[in-house]
Amino acid sequence: MTTHVSNRILGYARVSTKGQDLAYQLAKLKAAGCAQIFHERRSGKSRDGRPELARLLQSLRSGDIVLATVTDRIARNPLDLLNIVDTVKKAGAGLRLIDEPFIDTTSEFSDLILFIVGWAARWQRLRILENTAHGRADARRRGVKFGRKPKLGPQEREKIFEWRAKGESCARIASAFGVSESTISRMRP
Repeated sequence: MTTHVSNRILGYARVSTKGQDLAYQLAKLKAAGCAQIFHERRSGKSRDGRPELARLLQSLRSGDIVLATVTDRIARNPLDLLNIVDTVKKAGAGLRLIDEPFIDTTSEFSDLILFIVGWAARWQRLRILENTAHGRADARRRGVKFGRKPKLGPQEREKIFEWRAKGESCARIASAFGVSESTISRMRP
């Protein structure tokens, strides 16, 4: 019985938000000869919740090569990265990163290098989250308001409280100000 060894080159591209663009990754993967490219707009913080990555990993056959541009497109957590690489290896496939050519699962040191690079990607993500939190805290101290702009201004709120004190119904007040009845009923002086 002969075993069929595939020589497919499969690509994986990922961005975290709808505002980010996949074009660079897709162009690099196409230029590298990918027969099929799995792509998605999902967070890379964990393997869960990335259906295209799951589809790619389930489709692997012996001899396949998985290409991505850089480590953090595959995973931002070193343990997650190692688990993904383990899945790739168990399928008899390999993983290579176009912009990080030292990442190649056919190397003897690939697990160590992947762990270190994965740890660095996680550390970078934690720094981004920390910097974002500091930026928000600084903005709050400067008086920046977050969230949606209030539907009603201070003068409108004052008038609403007057009408409610006079016994006017929330439905009538809501109609007069063009907001929902629940907006009026939730208001507290």
